[in-house]
Parts: sequence; C-alpha cells; structure tokens
Amino acid sequence: MAPSLRPQAVCSRGSGGGGGGMAFVATLPAAAAAAASAWATGTGGSPSRRLTAGRPARAPRWAAVASRPPPAQTPEPSAVAAAANGSDAAAAAAAAAAATSAVGGGASGVAPLGLAGGGGGGASLPPELPPLAGTALGTSLAFGSHRMRVFSGTSNPDLANAVARYLGKPAVNPILHKKFADGETYVRIEESVRGSNVFLIQSTSNPANDHYFELLLMIDACRRAHAAQVTCVLPYYGYSRADRLIDPDKRRREALTSKLVSNMLTTAGADRIVLLDIHSPQSCGFFDIPVDHIYGSGVLVDYLRAKNLDDLVIVAPDVGGVARARAFAKDLNDAPLAIIDKRREAHNVAKVLNLVGDVRGKTAVIVDDMIDTGGTIHEGAKMLAAKGARQVFAVCTHAIFSGPAVERLSSGAFQEVIVTDSIHLPPEKRFEQLRILSVAPIIGETIWRVNDQSSR
Repeated sequence: MAPSLRPQAVCSRGSGGGGGGMAFVATLPAAAAAAASAWATGTGGSPSRRLTAGRPARAPRWAAVASRPPPAQTPEPSAVAAAANGSDAAAAAAAAAAATSAVGGGASGVAPLGLAGGGGGGASLPPELPPLAGTALGTSLAFGSHRMRVFSGTSNPDLANAVARYLGKPAVNPILHKKFADGETYVRIEESVRGSNVFLIQSTSNPANDHYFELLLMIDACRRAHAAQVTCVLPYYGYSRADRLIDPDKRRREALTSKLVSNMLTTAGADRIVLLDIHSPQSCGFFDIPVDHIYGSGVLVDYLRAKNLDDLVIVAPDVGGVARARAFAKDLNDAPLAIIDKRREAHNVAKVLNLVGDVRGKTAVIVDDMIDTGGTIHEGAKMLAAKGARQVFAVCTHAIFSGPAVERLSSGAFQEVIVTDSIHLPPEKRFEQLRILSVAPIIGETIWRVNDQSSR
C-alpha cells in the first residue's frame, strides 16, 4: 500500500533568519520510518551528517577568534541502530520520532521523504534522492555565520583599526583601494570572505560622494565574493540633513537625498546598517533593511562627569535639538535645560534670536550632533556669555569643521570643544581647545553583538 504524502515543516532557519522550510513527508510503518530516518541522518554505512549547529558562546572581546567551528548535534547511534535493525517496533518508533525531532520534524513515526519518486512499498528511501531536510538546513546559514571580517574604507582608517583591535584583531582585514588616472575608484578584497559576516567601516564625510561610491564598490566586491552577510558601519552618515523637503516656495522640486542614499546602499547589496548619531533618528525608516542606531553620547557624558563641573546647564542649539539635549541632561544628574531660539535664513546661515532658560553664573554646555561651519554654535556661545554664563563648552559627535569652523571655534568663545573621532580630523583642523574622544569601543561592541546575534 502506497504511503500518503502530506506537507509538513521539517526545519526552521537559524536565529536571525527567515521562516521555516516545508517538505512532503510520508506516513510509514514504524520500522520503515526508522530506516528512512537512519538513512537521512547518515547512520549505518555512511558518515554522520551534522544537521544542526548550536551558536557558540561569545569569546572575550580582546580574544575574539575569526573562525569558530560550531559543535555538532547528532541523534544517539544506539537508538537509531536499533531502529534500523527493526528488532523492536516500539523502540523503532521512539527512535524515529527522536531522529525526526533532531531535524526539525514533528509527529512520531514520520520520516522526511523526497518530493519525487516516493516509491510504493514503503520500505526505505531511494538512495539517489537527498533528504529535503538536510538541504533546507543547509540554506539557513546566511545570518548564522560565526566568521567575522572587518574592512575599512579610506575615510577614517584610524578609527577602523581601533575598532578591529577592540574585536581582538591586530588591524582590519586587507583590502586594496586605488584611483585610476581618470579618477575612477578601484576596490579589491584581498582574502576570502565566502560565508563570512563582513563589516565595512566607512565615514561618508568630505568628499562625501567619493566615500559613498567607494563604499558601494566594497559592498559589491563582498557580494561577488559570496559573503554571507554585509553590514555597513557608518560612523558618520553623509547627506543625513537632506531628510525632508523644506523649500515650499519652489514647489518642493528638490531631492530627498537621505532616502536616495539608503536606496543605493540597499540596492548595492547591504544586509544591515549601523549608524552613529544620525541627524534625524526617524531617517532610519528610510532603510528597508535592519538598522542599528547607536549613540556617541556615552563617551561624551563620561568625559564631562570626570571634569566635576559645577552648576551645569545643558543648552540645545535649536528647537530640533531639544530631545538630544534633554537626554544628555538626564545622564548628567538631570541638569537644567536651556534652548536657543534660532532661525535659519539659508543653508549654513543661521540667526540667533533669543534664549529660553537661565545660564547666569553657570557652566553652559551646548550639545549638538554635528558642527559644520560652526556659525550656529559660535553665535550661541557669544549670546550665552552675554547672558552671564561663567564658561561655555561645545559638545558634538561629528566634527565636520567646514570653511571657517576652526577659526570660529578657536576664537576664545569656548573653554573646550569636545568631539568624537567619527570623522578623521587632519592636523590643520585641530586647535588648542579641541578634545577628541574615541567611539571605537561603542562601534566595536555593536559589531560584536551583530555578529554574535546577541541582544543590544
């Protein structure tokens, strides 16, 4: 009597993957089912096939290993062998159920079969047909690779190497970048990335267009080299301020560049994005792939705490920065908050109008996500001094420092200008009041958690 076929889920993807796979299974007599399960799991005459792999425990950050083979999980040989001999029907049924459960099956006495050529006698599986369960499990490794590769673009190699050292590597993995005579960019991965979790670290700062295109080439190179997962780590996300249409007088005939860039990264083949202090957190919704948005405020808050400043007041440079300044003030023992009422007349042109809050006799800390030309924060510092602030600090994550920024920031209006190394600053953009803090531990910890599939 021919067995009846019915669909049943026989496996599911690993953590972080998609849904479960489906296969047709046949309801067989207990002995035949046990024999089929023994053949499918590779026992009795052929090497055992590893059908499942547990995620290994996370190694210490300073002793990370690039490749860690996962432990094998196989059914107990004694139970399967007894079932294969068909000596005891009850034992065979129990062993078949255990073997089926090991490959993600469900009901007792049910063995996975191929889709074609099922046969009529119900004695065993045809040896020329591979088990569908093993095939499905073999496709579930895209988000479960335990191998890690970290590559750097040319925008901020110092930060990338610091991140690699945090992860236990002496430096980033080798990659070749060069320019042709006509200005075209060339990228080549110098080692195998097949089946690996690849992390590409690139700050898309000035020149933003060159750095973005270099990142796109890196993504494409990793994809063509069969990387399992490509994660773009952007310590600074260029074009983040072009996140809305703000020119109604021109009938909004302008590009939504932040959304366009997200589309480009996704289309190039990125699987995941890591962003540090994006200008508008809601812009993470532009991506159709997972986004990890992390904050550099931790190192900035720790630095200010260590200075033991008295009578702190946190100042938001505009209304849009109130949420950021409020969170910063909460981390500093719920320091009071002040707001600068600023009106922007044109791009990179701001006019300070008024101050909401009291700063007289206090240490004012202006908190922003980035400093570009420094016009807004410089005008704000002068107004705070006029309102009676004892000293003024400027704090930001991204030190863009375009145009006259260095001249304005070093003019004496600030006691200190505290930034992170999310953007590489050449010697000509550094000055006496500048303090640079590293965000390599924050980025490195995020990379480790993404690779290890652990919670944030």
